[in-house]
Amino acid sequence: MSTTSTTSSTGSIPALRLDSRDIAREAGGTAAGFDTDTDSRSGGAGSGGLTANTRSRPQGLGRGMPSNRRPEPPAPGRPGARPLVAAFRRSAPGVAVALAAAGASVAATLVLPAVSALLVAIALGVAARNLLPLPAALEPGLAVAAKRLLRLGIVLLGLQLVLGDILALGPGMIAVVVAVVAIGIGATLLIGRALGIPATQRLLIACGFSICGAAAIAAVDGVIETEDDEDVVTAVALVVLFGTLMIPIVPAIGGALGLGELRTGLWAGASIHEVAQVVAAGSAIGGAGLAAAVVVKLARVLMLAPVLAVVSIQRRRAMRRAVAAGGADASGRRPPIVPLFVVGFIVMVLVRSSGLVPQAVLEPVLAVAGVVQTMLLGAAMFALGTGVRFAMFRRVGAKPFVLAAASTLVVAGVGLGGVLLAG
Repeated sequence: MSTTSTTSSTGSIPALRLDSRDIAREAGGTAAGFDTDTDSRSGGAGSGGLTANTRSRPQGLGRGMPSNRRPEPPAPGRPGARPLVAAFRRSAPGVAVALAAAGASVAATLVLPAVSALLVAIALGVAARNLLPLPAALEPGLAVAAKRLLRLGIVLLGLQLVLGDILALGPGMIAVVVAVVAIGIGATLLIGRALGIPATQRLLIACGFSICGAAAIAAVDGVIETEDDEDVVTAVALVVLFGTLMIPIVPAIGGALGLGELRTGLWAGASIHEVAQVVAAGSAIGGAGLAAAVVVKLARVLMLAPVLAVVSIQRRRAMRRAVAAGGADASGRRPPIVPLFVVGFIVMVLVRSSGLVPQAVLEPVLAVAGVVQTMLLGAAMFALGTGVRFAMFRRVGAKPFVLAAASTLVVAGVGLGGVLLAG
């Protein structure tokens, strides 16, 4: 690039001045030359000389053609490291607060053994949202806790289940468990439709009340990817409210009917929503009632896997119909038939039930896994609790409460009838 060639091609002083800056840039020039290029390309004085000059110079000389520059390659051996670090930094504060709340919830159960750590975590989340100004910096981490930590907790939940214990219930009680889940979900969906409740909200309430409470609600949300988080929060709040009311009601009615500890425990396990709520009710019933209640409840928890598979298949079919009708993008992500965390849950059930792991190894693993599972689920419940705003209940109206009450009655009624027939 020379002064003589530029003068002959453009015959103008601006071109000569620009060429000098090009030379300066080739030698490591300043940002001022870049600004001149940009202004000239946008139609400023001397733009004709610049056009001829930039088109004639080879690609890569100077900075006059930013579109021709190739992006700098990432640092070798660390592909995608920066986005991961940035995501970690965004989510770390919220995750840390959620885990701290879970730790406080576990500590509270040491003082009050009859209280569930998960229920305490939800209460702390609700209180934090409505009584404290939660910083916006916590929101990304709370979202991670509500979904990813919950899924990890559900995977570890599988270690609580022993297939031999569930099979020992006998075919009659196993049929009762299946009936409670199937009839509970079906009836809740039908009642919800009659009440005019949106399909997503009634599905969340149906699965939460029929299977295992807040964990089931969040698991279903992980499959259908609910667009409105208010639906999830409402369902969680309702399952906590009505399940807690069932803790004293079931033992009282069981005693009034003369069912005895065993059958009252079976009914509690078949009708109360949360595992922790079942444990609280079983403790009030007695030793035999507690053992029976927990086994039946865990049998309902086991139904989470097939129910999620059915929900996922139905979701995929709905998406295909929407694409065929032209109402959705064909490139949209479809949920897997069996979500990965459900596969992990099943694997943990098989590991616990196989008997291949020596008991000397299994016992400490189960002890640690139990603490980790409680912490993960507690953090998730706290995060879900922070989504509850008292003003929200005025917006949602009375219909979800009516549906929750009806679902509780259906599940309890099917459970009681089944226990009287099979117990």
